[in-house]
Amino acid sequence: MRTLPWLTAAVAAFLIAGCASIASTPSPEVRQALAPTGKLRIALYAGSPASIVRGVTLDGSKGVGFDLGKDLARRIGVPFEPVVYPSPGAIVGGLKSGEWDLTFFGPNPERESVLIFTPAFLVIEHGYLVPAGSPISTIDAVDRAGTRIAAPQGGSVNASLARTVKNALVIASPSVPAGEDMLKSGKADVFAANKANLFELSDKMPGSRVLDGRIGVDEVAVAVPKDRESAMPYLRQYIEDAKSEGLIKAAVERAGLRGATDK
Repeated sequence: MRTLPWLTAAVAAFLIAGCASIASTPSPEVRQALAPTGKLRIALYAGSPASIVRGVTLDGSKGVGFDLGKDLARRIGVPFEPVVYPSPGAIVGGLKSGEWDLTFFGPNPERESVLIFTPAFLVIEHGYLVPAGSPISTIDAVDRAGTRIAAPQGGSVNASLARTVKNALVIASPSVPAGEDMLKSGKADVFAANKANLFELSDKMPGSRVLDGRIGVDEVAVAVPKDRESAMPYLRQYIEDAKSEGLIKAAVERAGLRGATDK
């Protein structure tokens, strides 16, 4: 991921919190489509710097989805309300209950049946995390009989695993943070996810390693329910503006997101 060496933390905070907006004020129809309850309810999943990493307080949280959602709510003139789930799969479940209005993650067949997406603005590699002392040192050594691969329930990495894993056993992890517990307890030999999540977990597990190489990629886009089509032109323009203003780069740097490239 290319970074801007002159982009200090203070500048990043300024960009996220209050820079001048290029995008025009949305029409009442667009505002209603994005925030029908009067608040912009952003669906996020915990433990991912691409989505949200919780702080002691809400204002102390970080993550690309969190920062961009907060900025988008400011631009359209409504309160920001993060709705945090334990896993990407739980986000889709929350949609069925009408709990949120917009989210940040990538398309797959299940999601595309109920959501519409902007073009992706980030690409994150999928990979593997192994605990300290693991005999597994390469991606090619993972797919062997008896190896247990944990993966976030409903996460996009599961499509990569379905294409590449022929011999190992894939088991569902209830959440991204639960992957750490599964490795520590010996319930899994490997944790599969996007590398942004894996590096975050590895920081908490001395001696653990994110294996070199990748098994796929995870695209990050803005997604809204299919009945919100009228909001899509505004959201597509928002992503272009966020790129040109440096907001996406600032959010990536503030979250400490690794293993990603911009599009």
